[in-house]
Amino acid sequence: AVVGAGIGGSAVAYFLQQHFGPQVQLDVFEKGHVGGRLATVTVNKQQYESGGASIHSLNLHMQDFVKVLGLKHRREVAGKSAIFSGEHFVLEETDWYLLNLFRLWWHYGISFLRLQMWVEEVMEKFMRIYKYQAYGYAFSSLEELLRSLGGEAFVNMTQRSVAESLLEVGVTQRFVDDVIAAVLRSSCGQSVLVPAFAGAMSLAGAQGSTWAVEGGNKLVCSGLLKLTKANVIPARVTGVSLHSSEGRALYQVHYEDGEGQGSGFYDMVVLTAPLHPSKSNFTFQNFEPPITDFPGAFQPSVTSVVHGYLNSSYFGFPDPKLFPFASILTTDTPNLFFNAMDNICPVNISSAFRRKQPQEAAVWRVLSQQPLDKQQLKTLFRSYYSVQVTEWQAYPHYDAAKSLPPIVLHDNLFYLSGVEWVASSMEMVAVAAKNVALLAYNRWYQDLEKIDQKDLMHKVKTEL
Repeated sequence: AVVGAGIGGSAVAYFLQQHFGPQVQLDVFEKGHVGGRLATVTVNKQQYESGGASIHSLNLHMQDFVKVLGLKHRREVAGKSAIFSGEHFVLEETDWYLLNLFRLWWHYGISFLRLQMWVEEVMEKFMRIYKYQAYGYAFSSLEELLRSLGGEAFVNMTQRSVAESLLEVGVTQRFVDDVIAAVLRSSCGQSVLVPAFAGAMSLAGAQGSTWAVEGGNKLVCSGLLKLTKANVIPARVTGVSLHSSEGRALYQVHYEDGEGQGSGFYDMVVLTAPLHPSKSNFTFQNFEPPITDFPGAFQPSVTSVVHGYLNSSYFGFPDPKLFPFASILTTDTPNLFFNAMDNICPVNISSAFRRKQPQEAAVWRVLSQQPLDKQQLKTLFRSYYSVQVTEWQAYPHYDAAKSLPPIVLHDNLFYLSGVEWVASSMEMVAVAAKNVALLAYNRWYQDLEKIDQKDLMHKVKTEL
């Protein structure tokens, strides 16, 4: 049984079938829409991303899924971005790459180079996971996984803030306040106090080239479930109880659907929905020692998709024709009520498509922590036709003091969502899904050589 049909649930179903073979029977429970936080809204008969919108070019599992499913990358439509302080733009992108570099250097010295080197070093080590997974190695805890990639330094990066780590490598406070804060507000709705590892992943997404799936990112989830011929059960799972049969654990999954309550027995269960008191009233029965709720809360984040005319004079451009930006990030200023906004393109882009001019009615996605009130919408837009609001519990509310949640809850009962406390992105969840599938497979067949191996870089080199 797989609980949840977002990217975690659909990816783990696909990987479990890859390893256990086509005879594995998969039931996937989903109380809402397949895709979870990958979702779209419709404006004027066109669909727009309202959830996870961009995928980093180094995301090898996501690249793979798109290939296997015969999906396409959506055509990119270029647009400039800027960082707004509530009163003026602190940094503006131009069409000239060299001029952008010069501006960064002029404002912030070599801080941006130091940032780049720091992010690249983290990403280079993180990319080792693909090699380990290709050789079938798995990890029974998030700490072990991090240690295998970057030693204790990576584990420590979940315990200290990104601001602290960057100041240590010589990035200036001003650069942290202006640029790093703006990127983190737009990517995870939080401040520079998020843990360094989660921060590095968000910053990598802001630096590298990103892409999206033609037709919507949620097509990856529905495609993977179709490919694995998983049995999708529209129901809300309420708990798991432990039974045993012939000395082997057997799990009873309890659920509620349109017809009332039901349950089913499984050899193996993967939970991909967050197990936090704020998110679930999920019960575990007959487990010894008992499985308890994990500490920590989720950060509310609100996506408003607005079809309307931008109020460019709020940003210091009385003539809307002269407004040059397609996306606006914001600094951490008390009076700013939104984290970021961008002029978005539909999920299907024809070759004739062009981005709307600033004086035309366009579709904007506004990210904020609270739903926007009428006055705030009036501040950002001269007038608007429609507003569609989606409230997500999208990211863990990072607090550096917490320990990381476990992956293994019981013999063949696994928890996938804990990875979001390391970093939250489609790819992190896909990496965790592959890890859980390998871990389940290696434990089932008692191939303990493949779990929590030390010095994997050396091992993998010798296997090559």
